[in-house]
Amino acid sequence: MQTALFPDDFLWGAATSAYQIEGSPLADGAGASNWHRWAHQYGHISDGSTGDVACDHYRRYKSDVRLMAKLGLKAYRFSVSWSRIFPEGIGSKNPRGLDFYSRLVDALLRLNIEPFITLHHWDLPAALEDRGGWANRDSAAWFADYAHTLFRALKGRVNYWATLNEPWVVVDSGYLRGVHPPGRKSSAEAAQASRNLLRAHALGVRAFKADPTGKVGIVVNLEPKDSVSEKPEDIAATMRADAYKNRHFLDPLYLGSYPEEMKQIFGDAWPEFSTEDMTLIREPFDFLGVNYYSRSVTRADPLAKPVLASSVRQEAANYTDTNSEVFPEGLTRILLWVKHRYGDIPLFVTENGAAFADPPEVENRIMDFPRVDYFRKHLLAAHRALTQGVKLLGYFAWSLLDNFEWVARLH
Repeated sequence: MQTALFPDDFLWGAATSAYQIEGSPLADGAGASNWHRWAHQYGHISDGSTGDVACDHYRRYKSDVRLMAKLGLKAYRFSVSWSRIFPEGIGSKNPRGLDFYSRLVDALLRLNIEPFITLHHWDLPAALEDRGGWANRDSAAWFADYAHTLFRALKGRVNYWATLNEPWVVVDSGYLRGVHPPGRKSSAEAAQASRNLLRAHALGVRAFKADPTGKVGIVVNLEPKDSVSEKPEDIAATMRADAYKNRHFLDPLYLGSYPEEMKQIFGDAWPEFSTEDMTLIREPFDFLGVNYYSRSVTRADPLAKPVLASSVRQEAANYTDTNSEVFPEGLTRILLWVKHRYGDIPLFVTENGAAFADPPEVENRIMDFPRVDYFRKHLLAAHRALTQGVKLLGYFAWSLLDNFEWVARLH
């Protein structure tokens, strides 16, 4: 069996998000999030599940942390529920919400587990969604105030902060296709949300730099885009899909401009961005988190908006239970692509994992061969990128717990 040695200081961890595991979403003075409201509206989740209980982490965090230590984790990546801290999104703080995360961080540190905090993993306070959410230009300032509150409350105890998790999903699923909250289907609102999320990230970074202890970055979801054929229309569709998914957020962050294809994709809805905004968005930060699950084989499709491209299922490929192709070499490719396009950036694989049906227990053991094989092959793929000069600092498995899955929709 092939083996690979990672650096001694490599950060091994697992990841979760607040709404997917915490439960008790309105406990101790918390406000409702957009996901709490969305999940409680009929038809949005396939089996009617909500995050009301989820993994009950809010009440069971101490035993969950002990489980992490038993697993040998060096780090735990988790997100904070904004509406626990600010029930109305802005204004008065909720000290009991802050206290929960303070106790969680202390529990981790006592067992030598590094806290790795994501400030926003999709669950915007519902009160702010009612003000226009990320399509409202003021959202960047709302986020900066929230971020500053967390930085100050946990100063000196948390060394790694991510501002946003997968802003592309917020834009695409929430504002363009309407399958996540707020359920919008507007190219104009999606374009505004895209800009404001990056402005929020930049203002969050500036808030961190005002009194820094540790490192701050952002987390994006990336995937290689392969054309199904050499036909010009398929190659052009693949380039549009790559711009929309992969370069959409990284080009403005690192290169100071958006991909030209964004104007083709959004048409007149894509605005001209001011020099002031583009300068702000380029605010330097410390690391990039990469969430990787699969690649996409792309063909031209005039009915598939906005990029006029769709994915093609591969006949001989292995797929997970969420219809994601198992493609480990794509992780090596995407990490090398980041290095070659944007430079020697400190990177973390902040999510990587697969959904498979759980096999039955045999003598109190679960012989989970598909998932073990998935992780083994992807870890080897990450190691190949490391040996080719990628500055990879850590790897977080998704997920620590079998959580509420917001992909399970009726749409």
